[in-house]
Amino acid sequence: MTAPVYLLHGALGARDTLHPLEVALRPLLVAGTPVRTHEFPGHGATPDPDGAPDAPLDVARLAAGVLDALDRDGADRATLFGYSMGGYVALLLAAQHPARVRAVVTHATKLAWTPEGAAREASRLDPATLRAKVPRFADALAARRAGAGGWEPLLARTAAMMHAIAARAAVTPEVLAGVACPARLCVGDRDATVSLEETAAAARALPKGELAVLPNTGHPLEAADPARLAREVAELHARAAV
Repeated sequence: MTAPVYLLHGALGARDTLHPLEVALRPLLVAGTPVRTHEFPGHGATPDPDGAPDAPLDVARLAAGVLDALDRDGADRATLFGYSMGGYVALLLAAQHPARVRAVVTHATKLAWTPEGAAREASRLDPATLRAKVPRFADALAARRAGAGGWEPLLARTAAMMHAIAARAAVTPEVLAGVACPARLCVGDRDATVSLEETAAAARALPKGELAVLPNTGHPLEAADPARLAREVAELHARAAV
């Protein structure tokens, strides 16, 4: 089987948010290369973790879920792209199971968490605040979770995950030092959530780390040019085969 590429969405995201990247990526890969969009538990139409709407989101368990998907698909090795939380999960999986990950590309992944930063980000996840300040996003999130446990519990679980990472990071510089595969960390030059400095520091901690800065790009995935991201993924996927 040709080594596939798995696309991992961010917190509060879903499989459909990766569609523009998937469309841009397919023509850049060798014919027959599978591209899979992975949806995390409790997101989109995928059931809540452990079937419970208040079950916590744990990045180690999310990584184990990606590994299970590789096993189900019969994929010995795969290239992983992860946006935001998806990138955090991808790097953790690459460190834990180096034989299964061919390359990692992340975009807008925050790797330097502090309790203050987690509190600031979590404060933005109040349902009433979201409806008042970004009603279109709140409506989209509600639509994604319609009939699948609702969207408010996902906000609470995401906030709890941020606090847990800040208290005890799963991806540290020491963990990054154990990632054997090529890894390219992308960040937008206008990202107000993830700094260029923290992304560059993480890239330096990776044995085969690279930094890519996307111009005129903020934090949301839809702010990034899917064609540019697709080129970053396709190039590293091809190079990692050598």
